[in-house]
Amino acid sequence: MDYKKAGVDIEAGYRSVELMKKYVQETMRPEVIGGIGGFSGAFSLENIKNMEEPTLVSGTDGVGTKIKLAFLLDRHDTVGIDCVAMCVNDIACAGGEPLFFLDYIACGKNEPEKIAQIVKGVAEGCRQCGAALIGGETAEHPGLMPEDEYDLAGFAVGVVDKKDLITGNDLKAGDVLIGIASSGVHSNGFSLVRKVFEMTRESLDTYYDELGRTLGEALLEPTRIYVKALKMVKDAGVRIKACSHITGGGFYENIPRMLPDGVRAAVKKDSYEVPAIFKLLQEKGGIEEQMMYNTYNMGLGMIVAVDPADVDKTISALEAAGERCYVVGDIQNGEKGVTLC
Repeated sequence: MDYKKAGVDIEAGYRSVELMKKYVQETMRPEVIGGIGGFSGAFSLENIKNMEEPTLVSGTDGVGTKIKLAFLLDRHDTVGIDCVAMCVNDIACAGGEPLFFLDYIACGKNEPEKIAQIVKGVAEGCRQCGAALIGGETAEHPGLMPEDEYDLAGFAVGVVDKKDLITGNDLKAGDVLIGIASSGVHSNGFSLVRKVFEMTRESLDTYYDELGRTLGEALLEPTRIYVKALKMVKDAGVRIKACSHITGGGFYENIPRMLPDGVRAAVKKDSYEVPAIFKLLQEKGGIEEQMMYNTYNMGLGMIVAVDPADVDKTISALEAAGERCYVVGDIQNGEKGVTLC
């Protein structure tokens, strides 16, 4: 008896590392110390010395049951982008710059080529946000999960000068809400998605005119990463007063998280076009509108609040970053919460 006969292939682990190295290398920043494959990742903080009060911000998350679609479609190079996005978008909400990222892959059987594709996506997400992929772990768990399945989670660390933290503390009535378009369903609500649509290869390969592509392509579209867009807003001289990453819980849970007591957000539903994937999901599932807004991003992956005088500069900066954005509402006096009107 040996470890391989017990279900863990050490040689496959070595091959996975070799295959992923080229993707990891593309994410390196000057602050990274040492090479790939050490017991820990080292990152110099030399470059943050000029900050008055450097403050670390962190985020951790996974991809959720969206990963089931990757299994069915046998496409594994995009879920890594989702994993990074879910972590670094939260850091960006606080005004932070992501510095580095680590991933964790648990699998029933280590298939090196598949693992390399997953890490390729993680590296692409890191490249999009400017973070270095400085470490990770691939754990083979025979008997704990099916051989052809895996789970993916990650952890990111960023930094922000304390004076630049986005807290929402000085929000006031009259401040304007600007919504930034999502790329689709992102990485939340897929347990409901999988109840609405038949989870078969045939169903996911079905082409829908309103989507302009197959259902699987629309659902597997990676979560948009907003880090560089929000940095461009800051570089334009705009102070973002509050920011909400619209994830699980949709509008009703996430928007109030950016509000202090005494104010509420009013969002106009007709201020932008809800993407076709959400309309199709609502129609096919017979889902009430309130539940849609309480589960999904409904086409807005991020909402920021700015002073009315900064609206034009904010929109110009976001559009220059390649984002579609809309004035979607404002801040009003009242009990903390959100009104959809």
